[in-house]
Amino acid sequence: MSTTTAPAPTTAPRRAPSAVERVLRARSLGILLALVALVAVTALANDRFLSAQSVRDIVLSTAILAVLAVGQTVVIVTRSIDLSVGSVLGLSAYAAGSLLQSAPGTPVVLAVALGMAVGAVCGVVNAVLVRFGGVPALVVTLGTLYIFRGIAFFWAGGQQINADELPRHFLAFGTADVLGLPVLALIAVAVVVGAGIVLGRYRAGRDLYAIGSNPEAAVLAGIPVGKRLLVAFVTSGALAGLAGVLFAARFGTVDAAAGTGYELNVVAAAVVGGVVVAGGSGTVWGAALGALLLTVIGSALPVLGIDQFWQQAIVGALILLAISTDRVLTARLAAQLRRRSSHGR
Repeated sequence: MSTTTAPAPTTAPRRAPSAVERVLRARSLGILLALVALVAVTALANDRFLSAQSVRDIVLSTAILAVLAVGQTVVIVTRSIDLSVGSVLGLSAYAAGSLLQSAPGTPVVLAVALGMAVGAVCGVVNAVLVRFGGVPALVVTLGTLYIFRGIAFFWAGGQQINADELPRHFLAFGTADVLGLPVLALIAVAVVVGAGIVLGRYRAGRDLYAIGSNPEAAVLAGIPVGKRLLVAFVTSGALAGLAGVLFAARFGTVDAAAGTGYELNVVAAAVVGGVVVAGGSGTVWGAALGALLLTVIGSALPVLGIDQFWQQAIVGALILLAISTDRVLTARLAAQLRRRSSHGR
């Protein structure tokens, strides 16, 4: 009696990482090394830099910037940009603060919902103008940056909402911990993880990358470009609204100028973290890491006695370096594709 043995199961060979993946990993490693070096140098100069309160302040600031950077990433991968996020943050923060001031018994969840709703409406405005106005997102959101800020100043009328005018449960929300971790940081982590899963595993997320890589091909492939752009801008606006509520909870004092100047840091966090401004590439994980790097830079340089001008110059230099790296990578990938095409003939 003869016996047959089943063939040994074969495993598919692992796909070698692409050039883009290798560069993104190298950039993430570079950011981590820069963080370690910066923290080490600053701690040697002033041991209080690693005190519990200092670390907590860095984590809370990173949380707000990371939430904004996630929304910005969703927009940038579609080959667009949202420069209005700082103004949306200020408008949403003032809206939530006004609600809590007039109705102190309002639950925090409703305040968060209001802030995100205000941000989402701003996102719809941006999306409609970009999609149907035929105007580049850079120009549209630069205009709405001033429009939303003007609305906030008109609403505030030169007044500000102070901490003693906000309910205690809302201020406690801004300082609360769970197992020693700030609630605001846990919210930011949830946003990063959720957005990362959607962008990486779901068709709606992959469509955003396809639109950024080649808008014309995306249309031919049947991707609903208009709907996807709407979702991208609404997501950015809603997350900016969430960041506005977190901002109000953390600082307790809100006025119409809240969030002024955040635009540069948000874009810088995304770009430094590997989100390509030309669209089609980048991750929210990298953007969050970029947010952490910029926050640490902003906290470390004053400790090292470096002038504020140089802080801004370093952020600008990081943006230029990241964009230059992306351009070199794109050129090399294009050359590789041309060589493969020529060999295949």
